Amino acid sequence: MKSIGALVFPGFETLDLFGPLEFFGWLPNEFNISTVGDTAGYVTCRSGQRVAVDHLVGESDDYDLLLVPGGPGTPVEEVNEAINDWIRAASGKADIVMSVCTGSALLARTGVLDGRKATTNKMRFNWAVQFGPKVDWIGKARWVEDGKFFTSSGVSAGMDMSLAVIARVLDRETARHVARCAEYSWTEDPASDPFAVEHEVS
Repeated sequence: MKSIGALVFPGFETLDLFGPLEFFGWLPNEFNISTVGDTAGYVTCRSGQRVAVDHLVGESDDYDLLLVPGGPGTPVEEVNEAINDWIRAASGKADIVMSVCTGSALLARTGVLDGRKATTNKMRFNWAVQFGPKVDWIGKARWVEDGKFFTSSGVSAGMDMSLAVIARVLDRETARHVARCAEYSWTEDPASDPFAVEHEVS
């Protein structure tokens, strides 16, 4: 059983979180999911739903997998040191660290992506990369894998990335089985990124 610590904060992008978690949730004997936040109670996502916080960042930084969503509330311009400290500590212990959309800007802000390849939302690419001057940003990529770090492009790309993580942690046939059960067309090629072309990101 692998534990997943999924970060939540006010204004996170709904699908960034629940898209990947949908697929991990299809495998309840393999993954145990917890939401992690810096305040107790509930946080409100971009689309207005409230999500319960299972654990506070100060309670534990020991998870096998981390998931960091993006969205308009991503705390990068207004720095949240409690969240940043948790990301640094938890990333050091985790086997896999994932980000979706502008969640990679938050990872970059903490320094954990320094010297690594990463990608982010193509609509927000130029904004996001400023927070990681030491990151090797890849413009044309649905998702990027560098060691234990998996970073994905915008929103739905996180679902493709999460299936790639399932394929790595378990096996590819299990990932394909989950996609079939969800009636989801998995883009298995991480370099397939039409949105990079559309937004002229190289």
